Amino acid sequence: MSTPLHPWWKSATVYQIYPASFLDANGDGTGDLAGIIAKLDYLKNLGVDVIWLSPIYRSPLADMGYDISDYEDIDSRYGTLEDWDRLLEGAHTRGMKLMMDLVHAWFTASKSSKTDPKRDWYIWRPGKVIDGKELPPNNWKSVFQGRWIFIDLLASCIVTAAVSSFSSPIVSLSIRTSNYAAGSAWDRDPATGEYYLHLYVSKQPDLNWDNPTVRSAVWDVMRFWVRRGCDGFRMDVINIISKTEGLPDAPLVDHTQYYQPASMYFANGPHVHKYIKQMHTEVLSHHDLITVGETPFTHEASELAAYVLPQNRELNMVFHFELMDIDSPSESPLLKKPWTLSELKAIVGRWQRFMRDDGFWNAVFIENHDHARSVSRFGNDSAQWRAVSAKMLAIFEITQTGTLYLYQGQELGLRNFPRTWGTEEYKDVASQNYWNLIKEQRQKAQGKEDVEMSDLLDSFALKARDHARTPMQWNASAHGGFTTGTPWMRVNDDYPEWNAEQQIGDETSVHAFWKRALKVRKAHDVLIYGDFVMLLEAHEQVFAYMRNYGSTSALVLLNFKEGKVEVDLREAVGGVAGYAFVLGNYENEEIGLEEKVILRDYEGRVYVREALSN
Repeated sequence: MSTPLHPWWKSATVYQIYPASFLDANGDGTGDLAGIIAKLDYLKNLGVDVIWLSPIYRSPLADMGYDISDYEDIDSRYGTLEDWDRLLEGAHTRGMKLMMDLVHAWFTASKSSKTDPKRDWYIWRPGKVIDGKELPPNNWKSVFQGRWIFIDLLASCIVTAAVSSFSSPIVSLSIRTSNYAAGSAWDRDPATGEYYLHLYVSKQPDLNWDNPTVRSAVWDVMRFWVRRGCDGFRMDVINIISKTEGLPDAPLVDHTQYYQPASMYFANGPHVHKYIKQMHTEVLSHHDLITVGETPFTHEASELAAYVLPQNRELNMVFHFELMDIDSPSESPLLKKPWTLSELKAIVGRWQRFMRDDGFWNAVFIENHDHARSVSRFGNDSAQWRAVSAKMLAIFEITQTGTLYLYQGQELGLRNFPRTWGTEEYKDVASQNYWNLIKEQRQKAQGKEDVEMSDLLDSFALKARDHARTPMQWNASAHGGFTTGTPWMRVNDDYPEWNAEQQIGDETSVHAFWKRALKVRKAHDVLIYGDFVMLLEAHEQVFAYMRNYGSTSALVLLNFKEGKVEVDLREAVGGVAGYAFVLGNYENEEIGLEEKVILRDYEGRVYVREALSN
């Protein structure tokens, strides 16, 4: 299949839907496919090209759908395959595409016998004995802080593996987690006496991608959805499918715990590119699909490039998290550390310029289901500056090279829920596990049950994934119009005055601005494909850059802070003649470009200049 210079997915706007929280059509409190179908016109009117669904497969929901029991069926909470077909038809009829989440790394199953023919579909190892005590095979720590949240919970899992040749239950397994393995990436199966690897939660055993039968099964899953009409895949943690041979112990970096971070041994492993190239050969190369891989634990540019460069025949792009990690200390992404605009500029500038001539392509995003709301992290979510700073961040996104990703509610400027909410409102397994871990550590250190935890709740109020998962705020009715029942998660308190219905009729709203901004991006190829020239690099309040494409140039000015600031463009731009104002977050009137510009609080502007006549 020949590759055009600018395939369709490069200029696309992808809208991520977290189905449980989008819209509930049947009143059971959980969003569903019928709810998404009801809002297709809303999405089309906004300017969406591709709808990306977070997992909707059949699942026990230990990690909100990222633990899968059947890859070829829809979880009944969300609807049926026929509902999915109707969603696809509705999207295609409106000129939009539909992208699925390929949660490739595990099937929710383990085996009850060492001789089971599918034993090698997962990673099993015997434990090791140290000082007379049996411990897991190595000291790898679970990514989700592996607390024994399921202690004494007997989980009987009868699992259907969703590959076309396995349409009936494979195996039944009962697991009782062991508290001595708290924090471990391994769980012991008492039936066989061995441990299975789960880098995330216990109900997400890692697939053994070294087994060619497993890889073939994954290809079959992908073919199933492509045949049904799916237009592409987001591939969950695609860079952890190959582990270092021998699964060695991780180095000791946290002296307070036995279990240690081990991403150096499970991320970007020795065979990861071999397996993705095989995926491309077997499936991707035969279809015109959008593909994006999630690549956590990786900031090294050369490692990320290998997944994306066209000559490697792997993926269109990846989600890397260098920008999203800017305010996260090494201990946990649930904690917060200060960040500077210089750091943000350095990250964005590096990736905007990275291997452009070789075909590297970015995925541009500042919000998704795994991160708190962008206006609360990178803007100012106070009543005075919320809308203005949310619009500034929209300009920041739409003026970067790469496929643009917009997360549900971002187009409304939804913010984090209040600090006053208690721990019972944090539903995410990562939040719960980390809270329990730190609480127990403090109880042990202080020798008492009642320990101070308000500092951790302060961090959660800023950084927890839960903030992205509150239900959509559609109108001012009960629960924001999300459901007529009891929502699975509390709706943010501000829904009566901050909702889609209120914004759609208001040309000064964040929603109206996003709609306008997406049109501006589509109207100016320079914003999508142009080169990137950093201006005023040392400035700690203004992020300014130029984009150049053919005979067209664009100038972007962003004030990232509260307070007016004067910017001198005389030397930076090399003349301001010919620039036309195309977008700004304060007003719609034309604002001429002068050599000295005063930017108001959180102001953003975009100017475009065609070739000057001689």
